[in-house]
Amino acid sequence: MNALRTITRPAFRTHPLRSLGLSLALLGMAQMSASAASAPQPTTVQVRLSEWAVTLDPKVVSPGAVVFRVVNDGSIPHAFEVEGQGLEKSLSLLKPGQAGELTVDLRAGKYETYCPVGKDSHKMLGMINHLKVAAAKRSTGERQGAYSERAEHAEVQTERDEYPASAEAHGESHAEHGMSHAGGGEEQEYGTRPKVMTVVGGGPVIQILPGPFPFADSAAAVIQDRPADQQADLTKKSHLGPYSNNVATITGNISLTAIDRGATKDSVSGVASFTAGDGARWKVIMDRVQTKDIPFNPRFGGVIMGLFYHGASGVHTPLVPTIQSSLALWAYAHLYKNDQLVTDDAMVHIMLLSRTRRTSDWALDCWDCSRRPIEELQLQVTPPPNTPPFEAPGGFLFVNWEKTSGTAELLGAR
Repeated sequence: MNALRTITRPAFRTHPLRSLGLSLALLGMAQMSASAASAPQPTTVQVRLSEWAVTLDPKVVSPGAVVFRVVNDGSIPHAFEVEGQGLEKSLSLLKPGQAGELTVDLRAGKYETYCPVGKDSHKMLGMINHLKVAAAKRSTGERQGAYSERAEHAEVQTERDEYPASAEAHGESHAEHGMSHAGGGEEQEYGTRPKVMTVVGGGPVIQILPGPFPFADSAAAVIQDRPADQQADLTKKSHLGPYSNNVATITGNISLTAIDRGATKDSVSGVASFTAGDGARWKVIMDRVQTKDIPFNPRFGGVIMGLFYHGASGVHTPLVPTIQSSLALWAYAHLYKNDQLVTDDAMVHIMLLSRTRRTSDWALDCWDCSRRPIEELQLQVTPPPNTPPFEAPGGFLFVNWEKTSGTAELLGAR
């Protein structure tokens, strides 16, 4: 009988080099984890776009990655751009109610944040703000890298001193100060010095009467992105409205002087007189800038020089071809018909713009007219809110001077 033998297997041993490699790998993972945990997290800036403002919270951040969380709270499409220190980054167009994010690595310095829609027309209208990127200041007794409360307060205060709060921050709109585009005090935010323009109407004079808009198909794509109430109003006007090829050749003259001071204290004075197609004699005496809301459109007011808008530009109504204007103004006027006062508060809109009509029959003949010579002067006169229409075709007055000149200069340059 054979004896039972017990076989003892040698215990498993880890090779010394293998053990060392495992330890180093674990150490590396721990260091990577610690490094990731200690790496600075991106700063988040909340951005709100509206007509016509860009609000930032906060307005002072540390250098490094910054995430801009952008919401379009306006009633028309907007975009967002950051520019400064050799950098220019943008977020694509946002429809009303849409949100988006833009992540940018920023170094210390000052940056403009604005809406670039309409070849910077939204920027001119007030959609601009400033962001300051400043390194954290250390205080004695505080841990390394932390902002002291006093240093942070100093940074914010400096920002306020350099970029005064807008009227909106005080619960007032830009337009209620006499202008809708950006700035504060006597100077423009988007410009340098106040400007004055003198305009004298010339050439053939035509009255534009109610009728269909000839580019209704082109405007349809823009209209469908507007809120429901605007869609209904614009669709109605595209079928029978004030921007039509139904015109009459008439006689008349106009001259005016407009001053663009920026956010406040714009002024206008001028007189227009014409005999309408039905023989009625009208006189318009402009003496005050107008800052009230235009129905179904963002707030415009006062005097603005150099806007690219209408059509598919993303600025104002699409029921006008896209144009470049050297002057746009909104005013109140005393209106007379056949020497009898109609109202002391007629609402007037005037533009000196790139040509939109052909000279043979004065029909609108371009959807994008922005590259044409600026020589067409438009005068629109509508009743004050909650008052009856004028005794005129369509209840409004719309007159063009087709060969108009305007002379602009810096105020006080003489």
